[in-house]
Amino acid sequence: MIEHSWWWPVALVNDPMEQPQALQLLGERLVLWQASSGQRSLLTDRCPHRGARLSMGQVRGDALQCPYHGWRFGSNGQCVAIPAQPGFTPPVSSSACRHHLMEAHGLIWAALAEPAHPVPDLAALPARRLIYGPFDVATSAPRAVENFLDTAHFAFVHEGWLGDAEHPEVPGYEVGHTQDGAWVDYRYEVLSPYSALLTKQGEDPAMAQDSYVIWACPQSPGSCRLWFAQYTTDTETADDVLRDFQLAIFAQDQPILESQEPKTLPLSGGEAMSAADRLSAAYRRYLKACGIGFGVS
Repeated sequence: MIEHSWWWPVALVNDPMEQPQALQLLGERLVLWQASSGQRSLLTDRCPHRGARLSMGQVRGDALQCPYHGWRFGSNGQCVAIPAQPGFTPPVSSSACRHHLMEAHGLIWAALAEPAHPVPDLAALPARRLIYGPFDVATSAPRAVENFLDTAHFAFVHEGWLGDAEHPEVPGYEVGHTQDGAWVDYRYEVLSPYSALLTKQGEDPAMAQDSYVIWACPQSPGSCRLWFAQYTTDTETADDVLRDFQLAIFAQDQPILESQEPKTLPLSGGEAMSAADRLSAAYRRYLKACGIGFGVS
């Protein structure tokens, strides 16, 4: 799968790691764990001995112990001990499958094959960053990203928050109508197949600049895990106030997203389009050009 060569977010950097974490990425079960040395590792969630889930095991020093027969695996996946055979040096064939791991933008990223695409560079965004999530959503990752790129739903799904049902127009695709009637410039950028950036700037230069990123982890063809990051020049508003607003917005989005059928995103027709959907159409063409086949139909 071409998706295996992309980096995908799987956890927050500051997530507690006392116990192994069971994850799912691109339909594969994984286990994320941290050795006593602090090194993190991502393995296939399957013991090579009898197929038990390693995420049900325990961290023992610098090794992850299988819950079934106690086989222990180091951060590189190598089996380092078999309790039933003390003193025996396990062969390489007894290793668990290890995957690529890195940290960026406050998140832990994974790749299931040799990475061919870098994690997007966000160095130009405001320094203040808040991350919201994770949100487990019963829809595909591209459905979630397309919703993030869609401005035409603001007047209905977010009426009184981000839009006004009396003014649902999307003029020129460059502006959106806020709840107080002021014009705000919206600039969207697709960062990777399942991530996008929105930057908002009001007419008044004194207004704070806000940039929002959606990071989507494709779990299965019809489910995903999302994080939203806010980068803002606002130094006055408390974290809790900013967080509560974003949680309220996504609480409005989630039931609509989960109601969509099919859960995968159609790339070759099957859904009606209008001129206001130009960005959605462009996003679908982009996924097709990238060769993305997971979470689409």
